[in-house]
Amino acid sequence: MRSLLGITVLLVLAFALSTNRRAINKRTVISAFLLQFLLGAMVLYWEPGKDILLNVSQTLSTVFDYATDGIVFMFGDKIGGKELGFIFAVHILPVIVFFSSLIAVLYYLGVMGKLVSVFGGALRKITGTSKPESMCAAANIVVGQAEAPLVVKPFLKTMTRSELFAVMVGGMATVAGAIIAGLASIGIELKYLIAASFMAAPGGLLMAKMILPETEEPKNELAELKLESSGHVNVIDAAADGAGEGVKFAISIAAMLIAFIALIGLVNGILGGIGGWIGYPELTLQMILGYLFSPIAFIVGVPWSEAQVAGSFLGQKLILNEFVAYLDFLNYKSELSEMTQVIVTFGLCGFANLSSIAILIGGVGSMAPSRRHDLAELGLKAVLAATLANLMSAAIAGLFVSLA
Repeated sequence: MRSLLGITVLLVLAFALSTNRRAINKRTVISAFLLQFLLGAMVLYWEPGKDILLNVSQTLSTVFDYATDGIVFMFGDKIGGKELGFIFAVHILPVIVFFSSLIAVLYYLGVMGKLVSVFGGALRKITGTSKPESMCAAANIVVGQAEAPLVVKPFLKTMTRSELFAVMVGGMATVAGAIIAGLASIGIELKYLIAASFMAAPGGLLMAKMILPETEEPKNELAELKLESSGHVNVIDAAADGAGEGVKFAISIAAMLIAFIALIGLVNGILGGIGGWIGYPELTLQMILGYLFSPIAFIVGVPWSEAQVAGSFLGQKLILNEFVAYLDFLNYKSELSEMTQVIVTFGLCGFANLSSIAILIGGVGSMAPSRRHDLAELGLKAVLAATLANLMSAAIAGLFVSLA
């Protein structure tokens, strides 16, 4: 039940960080929190909801498995079929390419557009947030933080600072569908990744509207918001373009993992040398992050005996990124309690890290050059708000796991 304390602390912290506490819209904050809380209850505590989530995750897992056909064709039975063991570049990155292509096809067919419209409309009616920020929050469930703003591209330059902040936080509080596919393929529980993605939509709005509440009059509230056409001439064109984008995504992830993991090794070597002089040769970056973030892990529900390990993952996600943190988490997963596994899985499920600031400035800034200054100014605050949104989902998940 300590997760209840965590939920309270996170809300108090967001309130304390608010730029204008009197301007906080109570209806938006209360309804966004209740929606995030009820979504967690529905899929983690309510038996029919748990069954639905399990069926959805099993269906998606089956879809991901079809990537094996392409992998075996490209690399052969021995390598593609894992006879020679697991190879990340062969067995995980192609799944991201496949799922990116599939999402592009579903966008072309209008399936994703319908999902975004329905969920975005529901968010707007329930929370009272504006059309653009609600639609963007919904889009972030399936696409990345740089792609979701395309849904509201015509309105970015005239958005209020609060709306723009909500767009930024929503992007950082979620992960792209292709990333979910990759994470599921390495052994992260798919059902929890799906739940975390949906919970992050209202969670991001909750933290965004508490920390930077609306003080202006939204200019786009009466505008007709239509999802832009994918621009593809047919399904084949959509699949090919999606695969191309997936390749870029996969190469980016591969390059990032090679660089970051190597840099962590270098830093740990230096820290070990320094630690040896003071009697701590086992000193590592993970150990330092574990000590720094263990109170946070403990507050959201992780047992104190596992708080340092869990805190290390949370720290790696913030300083580096979620993929590096999840990979390290897998090394310890079997040794951790179910409670900690669930909380960590939810807590890491988001793009809230320092490098995301540059991604948003580059991506959203290219769509609305006049907002680059605002994007840069709000960047760190958005990372903090999105981190709080992820931790809120983690605390809620921990609460319902403890009650189940």
